[in-house]
Amino acid sequence: MLDKLKQRSNGICELCGSNENLAVYHVPPVTEKSMDQSIIACSTCINQIENPDETDPNHWRCLNDSMWSEQDAVKVVAWRMLNRLKGEGWPQDLLDMMYLEDEVLGWAKAGNPDTQEKHVDVNGVELLAGDNVVLVKDLKVKGSSMVAKQGTAVRRISLDPENPEYIEGKVDGQKIVIVTKYVKKTK
Repeated sequence: MLDKLKQRSNGICELCGSNENLAVYHVPPVTEKSMDQSIIACSTCINQIENPDETDPNHWRCLNDSMWSEQDAVKVVAWRMLNRLKGEGWPQDLLDMMYLEDEVLGWAKAGNPDTQEKHVDVNGVELLAGDNVVLVKDLKVKGSSMVAKQGTAVRRISLDPENPEYIEGKVDGQKIVIVTKYVKKTK
């Protein structure tokens, strides 16, 4: 696959144009290790993609060109890196110009922890599995006559992986689904 990707890219990194230390990078989430889901990239790009703390914003100015690639995998990586660097200012201008088909945008978001929606409480504080929360209003529990009262502590919540607006927790020994905007995280 390396040789075919080098041929596709004319022997240069599909992101920055370097011709040194090239390797295959499979763009997550990987369903199959195919050319369509892979790019050829230099070690500098791959290292910064995989290690956000080592990201050099100036290195990624190359995305001004590579974001227009015909290869969906290249566009996905470009979109993800531009989103990671949004705080720098200039990446937002490029994102505003960039267009991805719905399917490609879905792929870009699926493997990008920076854009995945988070569970947050009434104050916008991120909720994590195992956190403790307190109800900020009385809640009628669907399917029962129970009312969970304001101020009720819910310990060791679990998160709904498919909907960031829902958490689960036990109230009076009964496991219930709770809307995140009705809870406040506690210590």
